[in-house]
Amino acid sequence: MVRPGDRQTWAGGRPAAPFDIVRAAHCELIVTDLARSREFYAGALGLAVTEETARALYLRGYEDRHHHCLALRLGPRPAVGHVAFLVASEDDLGRAATYYRARGCPVRIVERENAGQPRAVRVHDPLGFPLEFFANMTMAESLLQRYDLHRGARIMRLDHFNLHVPDVQAAFDYYYGALGFRCSEYIAGDPAPGVPDGPLYAAWLFRKPNVHDVALTAGAGPRLHHLAFWTADTDAIIGFCDQLGGAGRYAAIERGPGRHGIGNAFYLYLRDPDGHRVELYTSDYWTGDPDLQPRRWSAGNAQRRSFWGHEVPERWYRESSEVLGPDGLPVPLSEPAANERAVEVLPQ
Repeated sequence: MVRPGDRQTWAGGRPAAPFDIVRAAHCELIVTDLARSREFYAGALGLAVTEETARALYLRGYEDRHHHCLALRLGPRPAVGHVAFLVASEDDLGRAATYYRARGCPVRIVERENAGQPRAVRVHDPLGFPLEFFANMTMAESLLQRYDLHRGARIMRLDHFNLHVPDVQAAFDYYYGALGFRCSEYIAGDPAPGVPDGPLYAAWLFRKPNVHDVALTAGAGPRLHHLAFWTADTDAIIGFCDQLGGAGRYAAIERGPGRHGIGNAFYLYLRDPDGHRVELYTSDYWTGDPDLQPRRWSAGNAQRRSFWGHEVPERWYRESSEVLGPDGLPVPLSEPAANERAVEVLPQ
């Protein structure tokens, strides 16, 4: 068992890892109506369409230089096909395959299965999540300064994934202790025997130098709680709320807008037509300094999830997107050992 403050072995300016993950890069969502999803993601949110077929749609943010950061694939029920990380080199793809095979995980080499992506490694990791690793992707035109095309929420890029896991400590051991992610912030409970810092309820981990590429949240899992897109600024989020209200589409808003205590980011949570949760996210902070120390939040602190102290909807803790296993069926769920909602929230 490792803890957020435990020392990591460093190599080349970053924590040593069996293969070099650069950042969270893209996600494949299974949707039941491609036209309806296109209208939401491209029409309302404003993501740029890079390529589309009768059964798939590939989208990117305005800052993206890769072919896509979101793939929508037609299927019989909503689910998550995979979440993907960019690795530093083709050699790292081989190291990733070797790492997971040694741990008995299903591994598959994917050749040109996704548009714009020549080669990738797909695995089902020890936590039950479908992960993809890739080193190269077809380049696309950056639309960063094509302000004439910016619309909707003015999404720049994909920022992170939030994973619902039944055992946050086991998931933390894997991402922090094995894969070389660093920890920026975490939620812990009261001290317990053998755990002087208290049980982990959630943790925010990163490879790129902002608050997180992956968040681990206690809940029935494995499931994807949400994927998050970085927006141009806070005004983009507020303006998008006005657009949704003006169009009578306010029901898409699940939570926010607001500011997180953890990470300091400004946020808005949406549900897409299939129920997948999407966060619009901006204004967190730099984490690239090697002496950064993770910040601890008590599970009883009302400002941890909302800096303004707003109540979090119960369904935000309960509901998430199923992930698909190697057989193409949803992975069976396990209930969490720890329940953050059961901790009494005290006035600060």
